[in-house]
Amino acid sequence: MAPFDPNDSDALHELMDGASILITGGTGSFGKSFVETVLREYNPRRLAIFSRDELKQYDMQVGGLDQNTHPALRYFIGDIRDQDRLTMATRSVDIIIHAAALKQVPTAEYNPFECIHTNVLGAENVVRSAIQNDVKKVIALSTDKAASPANLYGASKLASDKIFIAGNNLSGENGCRFSVVRYGNVAGSRGSVIPYFMGLVAQGAKCLPITDDRMTRFSITLNEGVNFVLSCATSMRGGEIFVPKIPSLRITDIAKAVAPDMPQEIVGIRPGEKLHEVMITEDDARTTLELSDRYVIEPAFAWWSRKSYMDDHGATPVAEGFRYGSETNVDWLDQEAIKDLIKAVKT
Repeated sequence: MAPFDPNDSDALHELMDGASILITGGTGSFGKSFVETVLREYNPRRLAIFSRDELKQYDMQVGGLDQNTHPALRYFIGDIRDQDRLTMATRSVDIIIHAAALKQVPTAEYNPFECIHTNVLGAENVVRSAIQNDVKKVIALSTDKAASPANLYGASKLASDKIFIAGNNLSGENGCRFSVVRYGNVAGSRGSVIPYFMGLVAQGAKCLPITDDRMTRFSITLNEGVNFVLSCATSMRGGEIFVPKIPSLRITDIAKAVAPDMPQEIVGIRPGEKLHEVMITEDDARTTLELSDRYVIEPAFAWWSRKSYMDDHGATPVAEGFRYGSETNVDWLDQEAIKDLIKAVKT
């Protein structure tokens, strides 16, 4: 087999063309971008958007993502907390992209019951429905906050990741395959720092609030996130956590790029917030392989063999004690790159 190619167009068309795909949380920032990409690049038999927000579904339809324009589209009102509705929506589905989650750190801290019901019990419902309906592949979106979590959102997503990985044992040797994609903050998504700062500037704010001037984060664009998920869907065996190699940035540098002449005010770290983010811990490193554009955290399954990734794709084990953190990353966005990122968010 040839070395892993994240841009293998033939493999992506083989996977997506003629497939029945369902995306939970399909009206969110990632979901909308994923739907637009799949409809533009591929020819699925069916692309179902599953979410509980009637208004967002309506907005997507009047914005051009309607069934008349795209006959493959389907819209399902439903909540991943509702096992029966989810099972109904996943009938005859080949691929599930699980993007539904309660994602805001402060919201999760103040609403812990809701966070657990959506992020943990909802993950269990997705696994049960996928197995019951013989879905072929499930990719669950995770977060850097799930590695060594310091807040409830991260802890709930860590639990979710464990549920999806263990789903491979529950589904049997020839059943549904479950994998996880873990990546950093999505630039321009709802609630992220760039549109937040831009909104403050537009409102005439006198300064930009900085929680801590040492704070760093990983950064990925929506398009990069969508393309990464699609490429993982072609290579997944079931049980992996895929982590992209992406750049870091400093929050103070974002503020400077958004408003170069505006003062910055230190306001303190919010409840549950980390100073830096980690996507691969030292403990994860023992089962992590490196490829040209990503890392693969392997599952601790007796049936798993790393030889396929090493022999077929040229993967190599990371060093003992390796840690992939936003503050120690070798790849950083400078001011010009951050300004380009801001321009992309504006458009």
